[in-house]
Amino acid sequence: MSARAERVEAALAEAGVDLLLVTNLTNVRYLTGFTGSNGMAVVGRGMRRFITDFRYVTQAEREVPDFERERAPQDFLTALNDGWPDGALRLGFDDEHVSVKQRARLGEIVPDRVELVAAGGVVEGQRARKDPGELDRIRSAAELADAALQAVLERGVVGRTEADVALDLEFEMRRGGAEALAFPPIVAAGEHGALPHAEPRAVPIARDTLLTVDWGAQLDGYCSDCTRTFATGELPEDLAALYATVLEAQEAALAAVRPGPAGREVDAVARDIIDAAGHGDHFGHGLGHGVGLEVHERPRLSKTGDAPLERGNVVTVEPGIYVPGRSGARIEDLVAVTADGHDVFSTLPKTLTVVD
Repeated sequence: MSARAERVEAALAEAGVDLLLVTNLTNVRYLTGFTGSNGMAVVGRGMRRFITDFRYVTQAEREVPDFERERAPQDFLTALNDGWPDGALRLGFDDEHVSVKQRARLGEIVPDRVELVAAGGVVEGQRARKDPGELDRIRSAAELADAALQAVLERGVVGRTEADVALDLEFEMRRGGAEALAFPPIVAAGEHGALPHAEPRAVPIARDTLLTVDWGAQLDGYCSDCTRTFATGELPEDLAALYATVLEAQEAALAAVRPGPAGREVDAVARDIIDAAGHGDHFGHGLGHGVGLEVHERPRLSKTGDAPLERGNVVTVEPGIYVPGRSGARIEDLVAVTADGHDVFSTLPKTLTVVD
């Protein structure tokens, strides 16, 4: 964890601050390894300060070896009254996660010589570039999730309700060792598949239509995310063509994933194919997003994604077509950006598969 703190410290000069107060628990975990529900850290100028309450003192001794650990008073934030280096300081805080009320409270607590400066996104910028250990954890989460879906499919899905299949998938991931779901699974058949974020219903999955499953596991803190769309029998011509277009767009965009292109450029590869097929109005979300400690994080593959892809990014590539009242399809791979291309973590086939 010390290397991560060093990278964050190196980024503070660009943010115009001397120290960074980290209160978002996901960012705290990234920097320190702490998995509890109450903690904060201060990084910069050689400072590695971690503060938690009495419930987590023993846990922090095990999880946070690289920081100076403190037990906070009952009024948690008042730990920031002191403990600062001498002289005037510019203390960055994460304005993406600190409310106006919390900012005011911080201003009352820290000494007058400590200037509070909005510095959101510093840690998230580092989190976007995964180290080898993080890549291994994400790959393991993806493999676990893929195995879980395969087990569910082997038991059959046609005639079962969407909700039952989703629950079975959740149980299978947990039985496989997932500590949590990355997000509630989406299981959507027929016209329900026209909703990109459909909630599973107590409705049986019919034959001869499309079935979309979007699922992910959380393992050792890291998430996976994958989508596959299946046929539940013989498809009408329009649905088969719809799937073929999504597959073409997905594979073309996937081939464009490498260091250098901006997120919007990769998004455009898939979007142009879907537009040309006459479905431009049926693809309304971005192509993908970063995945790590959270299932949605930097970078973004979308029309507004300006950041160039870098080695160590892990992103989804997930174009879809959603035709209201008819059906929909989405195909999503979880992909790591390598030095000269990409590495796909998702293992299930993308050719149209018929499930019973």
